[in-house]
Amino acid sequence: MTTTRHSLHPVQTPGRAIGRLIRPQTLREALHALAVDREARPIAGGTDLLLDLQRSGDNSLAPITLIDLSTIESFRSIEETENSLVLSGGVTHNQVIADQRFSERCQPLAQACAEIGSPQLRNRATIAGNIVTASPANDSISALMALDASVELVRLDLGEVVTRTVPMRKLFSGFRATRMVAGELIARVHVPKLSTSERGIWVKLGLRKAQAISVVHAAIVVDLSGDVVTQATLALGSVAPTVVLVEEFTEALVGGSLDDETIKVAAAASAEAVEPIDDVRATARYRTDQIGVLIARSLRALRDGTASTIAPPTLGSADSVAKASPSPREVVDDKTPIQISVNGEPATGGHPELTLLDWLRDEAHTETGPVGSGTKEGCAEGECGACTVLLDGSAVMSCLVAAGQADGSAVTTVEGLSSHGGGKLQDAFVDEFAVQCGFCIPGFLVAGTALLSETSSPDLDQIRLGLSGNLCRCTGYYPIIEAIRSAASAGSDR
Repeated sequence: MTTTRHSLHPVQTPGRAIGRLIRPQTLREALHALAVDREARPIAGGTDLLLDLQRSGDNSLAPITLIDLSTIESFRSIEETENSLVLSGGVTHNQVIADQRFSERCQPLAQACAEIGSPQLRNRATIAGNIVTASPANDSISALMALDASVELVRLDLGEVVTRTVPMRKLFSGFRATRMVAGELIARVHVPKLSTSERGIWVKLGLRKAQAISVVHAAIVVDLSGDVVTQATLALGSVAPTVVLVEEFTEALVGGSLDDETIKVAAAASAEAVEPIDDVRATARYRTDQIGVLIARSLRALRDGTASTIAPPTLGSADSVAKASPSPREVVDDKTPIQISVNGEPATGGHPELTLLDWLRDEAHTETGPVGSGTKEGCAEGECGACTVLLDGSAVMSCLVAAGQADGSAVTTVEGLSSHGGGKLQDAFVDEFAVQCGFCIPGFLVAGTALLSETSSPDLDQIRLGLSGNLCRCTGYYPIIEAIRSAASAGSDR
């Protein structure tokens, strides 16, 4: 029997291939590349784009050219003005989490970033990329809208860089659609700081504790003069084709105080104001019921001063987080094999159509032979963590990294952990019977090594948050957690 294309599961159907990767050094060079090739796509973290390409299910199209923004100097910088925190276009979610200024002055954004994906994904995924994807379920969008953030867009027109600033509240035109024009990039995101009279919170309802696409998420900012609300903003996500601002919430609160009765009225008005969607995660009825609950709890937390931010481990390298990616070559294509240092040895092989995971498992060779076979493919979409490696010191999902973006970088796989202090952790996994079937263990070991490098004596919550990007098929998390604690204890006894 002949297997037809239409009988294949989407995961089995090849997506659009990557033909080459252009690695500009400046924003102007990136804009020029976009102007020359209108079919080219910019890529920074790539956690959304790579999945979109893989899921396109049409490898009959010509291979696409990607423009790697991660090589642009200062594209991961964060600046502070008197009234705002200004994020360059390549700033990642973990950079926001690690920067205390956000939890102090832009708390809704810090809270939203802490709930997005996993530590490994947050080391790659960018705030600007989340905005451009424009999904109503993208958590940071509601926070930015409630904070009245704006984006600075740039493009090349007749050889000149043209800039325009668009408020986040006016950027989205529909489901996964923005009002950006061809050739435009997000150069900066301007996030106003909360004033001393303002309070903000971001909350989310998901179907699991980690890596959950939101059923409903909400960002709230209220301005108080004494006990009186002078201004109030609510942005709701995952309830409509775009994130929405709820005027009825504002009308119910302004002029009143955050007493129980006013909170009840505002919560009910917010729930009645929207007509939520039905989808695989929840029914419209369930969403409506939960909107009121979320809003009431959030307003009480703002009133009582209990809206805190938990900063999860980043599993990242503080030294390299704000630096541009190394780019020894301006173009990575099929004419020259990709070159990466793997576990301290130069490795070559493969071409830019591969993910870093596929490159490590199938193509990478050193003088002593193949490398990276211990890195496992589980879900191939950044959900399970089995493919976790260290890329320039930061834990990432290698299935969501374009191999060409890692050209010139240093990668550590499970085979090289001993040189990063992972030997004690590997011994602890054996001693605590944490190995089980072994499939997920390479990812857990790499993530655990990154966690212990970042926090030498993590508490239980930090361990759970640090390992939240790794799933165990055998459901045996307790021995794995104990192995981390045991290795931490062994390290502290030295």
